[in-house]
Amino acid sequence: MNKSSRNVMTFSGGIHPAGDGKNLTCNFAVRTAPLLERYFVLLMENAGKPPIPVVKKGDTVKKYQLIAQADGFVSANLHSPTSGVVNGVVEVPGPMGVPAAAIEIIADGEDLGEPPLEPINNWESVDPEILKQRVIDAGLVGMGGASFPTHVKLTPPPDKKIDHLILNGAECEPYLTADHRLMFEKPEKVMRGAAIFGKIMGVRRPQIGVEINKGDAIEALERFEDRYGVSVVPLMVRYPQGSEKQLINAITGREVRSGGLPMDAGCVVQNVGTAAALSDAVIKGIPLVERIVTITGDVVVSPGNWKLKLGTPAIEAVKLAGGVTEEPGKLIFGGPMMGFAQKSFQVPVAKNTSGILLLPTRLAVNYEASGCIRCGRCVQGCPMHLMPCLLSTAIEADRFDLAFQNHVMDCMECGSCAYVCPDHRPLVQNIRRAKAELRKQLANKGK
Repeated sequence: MNKSSRNVMTFSGGIHPAGDGKNLTCNFAVRTAPLLERYFVLLMENAGKPPIPVVKKGDTVKKYQLIAQADGFVSANLHSPTSGVVNGVVEVPGPMGVPAAAIEIIADGEDLGEPPLEPINNWESVDPEILKQRVIDAGLVGMGGASFPTHVKLTPPPDKKIDHLILNGAECEPYLTADHRLMFEKPEKVMRGAAIFGKIMGVRRPQIGVEINKGDAIEALERFEDRYGVSVVPLMVRYPQGSEKQLINAITGREVRSGGLPMDAGCVVQNVGTAAALSDAVIKGIPLVERIVTITGDVVVSPGNWKLKLGTPAIEAVKLAGGVTEEPGKLIFGGPMMGFAQKSFQVPVAKNTSGILLLPTRLAVNYEASGCIRCGRCVQGCPMHLMPCLLSTAIEADRFDLAFQNHVMDCMECGSCAYVCPDHRPLVQNIRRAKAELRKQLANKGK
């Protein structure tokens, strides 16, 4: 296909937030953060079970050294981001609003350590199981936000035939540009990682979806299409284009059934950051100990993208960006649509921290909503084709059964409905409440 004539793909529904804030950081090269005195490496950096610490207070560690061992299949290894001394497992503010356990490392200032894994330069000809083991050894997780252990996605049940491997380079969240800069600055690393994923899954032509507002990244990636056998698919600028089900629909036209997983539609989706980390793990033998993070917002002095070591406290990251011009009204890990507001600047960067966003008070207003006016805008914008207005009204009446019957569990909490609601109703908050209540009811039935 002539690259200039490629169709621009998209999905049905969704929104396009005005003034997405990407211009604050998209044109600045990634900078590497200087070494800090202390790092607080969260134990819970993956979906599933947290890994078990294999170091104790007083132990000397090298950069890349294993400090926590995966506890079971749905878990992920954790490695030291620098060399130094372990100060024990301590309690720090966690990204989900509750205290969390972290391994504190006092850096020795040397940042020394040999890659612990043997490079696999002939990856194109090795057994896929060897490459999959490398994913496990390197502690890779989904770096787009979900932090699901990567090897789990690479192990579908025998009855699930996977014929599509899709890399998510959409980065549709406002303000975030970490993936954009990664694809533009390190396109070969991303494309090589995609090809390695394809080798593991037995998919001959992986695809990487990139929104067309990242034209420079698309051009950079296209230069390596033939070398690695990976196709670049331009996507319309549409939120939440990067969500798995929407990305699958946009690129393949397939629908993931209600309650289903991407593998039910023959697809596996990985993030471009995870692909780059896989490339490093295979070619360089290094585990995941750092990532690119967008540090941005209307109150940040010098917004940009930085390569941060895992365990970097948010306050130290904000200092790299020159601090703030005024007291922020809200601190968010991730983007403004699906990110999580934080109560403390001491929350450390984790494997899935794509951005640190600081909003001014004027953009962090708490609205008082009245009754639904039945305008239907939330229905039109919902990418999952649900009826958020009906769901929210039922939940406010404690009719969780009615919410369940109308597929509330399929909601991905993207916030599109709340964004377009003229009355600023707490649609996402209500839906989260219902899902928590329904999970509680299910758990009680199993007792």
